[in-house]
Amino acid sequence: MKFHAPRRSPSGTPASELRNRESAFTAALLLSAMLVLAITASPVPARAGEKYVMKLGGNWEIAGGLPVNAMLISLQGVANADEPRLYFRYPPGWDYTFCDPLLEYYRSSRNMEFGELSSPDEALDSLARYAKGYVVWDTNVRTSLILAFTAAGIHRAVVVTGSQVPLAERHGLKVIEDFRGKFTGWSDVRIYEWAYAKYWDECSRNFLVYMGGEAGNVMKPGIADFGIRNRCFFTDASTNPRDTAEYAFASRLFGGMKPLSIVIGWHSYAKDVEAQHVTLASHFGLRVEGLHTLPNMSFNSQVPLSPGFRFRNNHNVREGKTVVPGKKVYIACIQTDCLGLGAWTRPGRGGIPYAWEVTMNWSWLAPAMLQYFYDMATPNDYFLGCLSGPGYMYPKSIPASLLPNVVDSAYAMMKTLDLDVFEIMDHSSYWTSGGIDDDLPKEIVDTYFDRMPGILGIANGYRPAHTFTVRGGKPFISYDYYLGEKRDEAESASDIEELANLNPARPYFLLLHVREWSDVRRVKSILDRLGPAFEVVPLDVFMTMAGKDPTFRERFAGPLSEGAK
Repeated sequence: MKFHAPRRSPSGTPASELRNRESAFTAALLLSAMLVLAITASPVPARAGEKYVMKLGGNWEIAGGLPVNAMLISLQGVANADEPRLYFRYPPGWDYTFCDPLLEYYRSSRNMEFGELSSPDEALDSLARYAKGYVVWDTNVRTSLILAFTAAGIHRAVVVTGSQVPLAERHGLKVIEDFRGKFTGWSDVRIYEWAYAKYWDECSRNFLVYMGGEAGNVMKPGIADFGIRNRCFFTDASTNPRDTAEYAFASRLFGGMKPLSIVIGWHSYAKDVEAQHVTLASHFGLRVEGLHTLPNMSFNSQVPLSPGFRFRNNHNVREGKTVVPGKKVYIACIQTDCLGLGAWTRPGRGGIPYAWEVTMNWSWLAPAMLQYFYDMATPNDYFLGCLSGPGYMYPKSIPASLLPNVVDSAYAMMKTLDLDVFEIMDHSSYWTSGGIDDDLPKEIVDTYFDRMPGILGIANGYRPAHTFTVRGGKPFISYDYYLGEKRDEAESASDIEELANLNPARPYFLLLHVREWSDVRRVKSILDRLGPAFEVVPLDVFMTMAGKDPTFRERFAGPLSEGAK
């Protein structure tokens, strides 16, 4: 197996109302990268520069460690209201693996100093001065905690259980809301309707928090600090059309947000599926940012880029440089599902050419956090833009009148982030099509090519897909293989060899999707099993060669129905 030699790293520091909403949508795009994150500052004078770090426990059960962790995360949201003061180190096994490396990055690159907090009592002693009181949630009604997070943002409060009330009051906090016994026997949608009537008018229209993910006795509210800081409405209302009451409520929430606003967090694994969640959000022109476990965002959103820093990708194709494909199988690897999940901090990164999806909204949501990834990239780490828009969206679900503006917004961020390959994924019919839903009609592909003139190519799909074309030497190329983290290595190598036999024309361009939990070392071990007729190349080289000598057939999905349009 041959690997493309790495180039030297570049220098530098390192629905019915849609027509009425379209003009507002267009205007909002002009300011989308500058959405106001700041909230009204606490009236308590700040101790300039104070910063604390604390480890969170690993138990997230209602009857276990959740009450303590939820209280601390809510404290983080209010303490970081006007300045980044409290940062958490999350436990091993947390979805995002960069908490500790990012902390060290802040220390070394921003000269941040942190005091260590070792207990909830110490945390409140240091930071309760930034809270105006506390909100009590009912441990017998899980949804009351989701509601309590909304109330905490509105009131600048911490969330506590009944057993934590004495602790809060020892630190001078007084009760603002007490939900114990109030919602016993209520359905989730009835609770959310109550919260909507009470709080919605005071909540952000830029961000909506989905406190989903795990269900039952477990909740992992990693994003709650950000939602509290930004006075967000919290929910996990189902986006499954069969759940008529919750679906109608979710639709009302989405319809009440500003165009291109962010649905941050994640859908409930117990209520609906990802495809339903993103489909509904896309129908209203909203972008999704996951996950519910995304940590420390009230802190990270306030750390700016280093002075003079510009985002610089590791380009391997330069103007005037000729890239000529040979008669072999070319493979490009794309690691999906967000930077910081899975492989980035694991061994092997940098050993082979590898492409990473960039969470482009981090450029303004958490600029220094995104700078960390650019600064830590090796010459073999190449970034691409995603996913379908300026955030996670499904183009077949976005109203056709709005899609051009969505693409324009994504392209603007690509230019800021020095990205020249884009990626699309659409599962808007996933749950009704037996999982066969990765292909796109010509009119959608045309929109992307027309409005992204400077790109080298577009990747498509999640599982293998069948949409292919070339426009002016720029390919639209779908994944041919999905590498899951549990797939046997020898079987994976055999699969790739079989794909090469089924596609005898050379060159053959095989786009490989790597699930986020497969680390680079494992991927290299699989590719090492292949012979000299296979070569792994950087994604920009792959796209350039595929555009010059395409051996795939042009194919699109059928046109969208009038109803879909």
